[in-house]
Amino acid sequence: MVRHTQRLSLRMPEDRDLAFVTSLFARPELVAHRPNPTPDSPEESARRLSRDRAHWRVHGFGRWTIEAEGRPIGFGGVTVSKEFEGLNLSYHLHPDCWGRGYATELVKEALAFSRDDLLAERVIGLVRPVNAASRRVLEKCGFDFEREVMLHGAPTHLLSCRMTRASSAIVE
Repeated sequence: MVRHTQRLSLRMPEDRDLAFVTSLFARPELVAHRPNPTPDSPEESARRLSRDRAHWRVHGFGRWTIEAEGRPIGFGGVTVSKEFEGLNLSYHLHPDCWGRGYATELVKEALAFSRDDLLAERVIGLVRPVNAASRRVLEKCGFDFEREVMLHGAPTHLLSCRMTRASSAIVE
């Protein structure tokens, strides 16, 4: 299953993505907002990819490999939240791709998928307070600040988006 936006291709992660995952999560600027901002080891990256692939096997959806111009630029999408009500939206883009609108494009597609394909009622996004850029993307796409939570030992903002479906009734 591949989804397309104006500039992005979104597909299920594959084993061939391991080198990209490893290089992506080894970048200090990508992990800077974590409670422990240590880049992932190759083994941690392999476990991350394995978890993403397992989520797809169990649930039939998950975070996509995000491609632009035929090459991977990140990972993102929705997953089943184990701690909060609703699907959890997350994304990680290569820093060379920041500031180009790809995150907004991905979030809008993930919300459309959640609403139309998964019939989800609520999607959440968890953002560290210092990550103002990610919060702006979520707010631009319809998320509202709900509350502060502790996640992995650090204060985190929980934003939520309620899904609404257009009426299928025809008015004459």
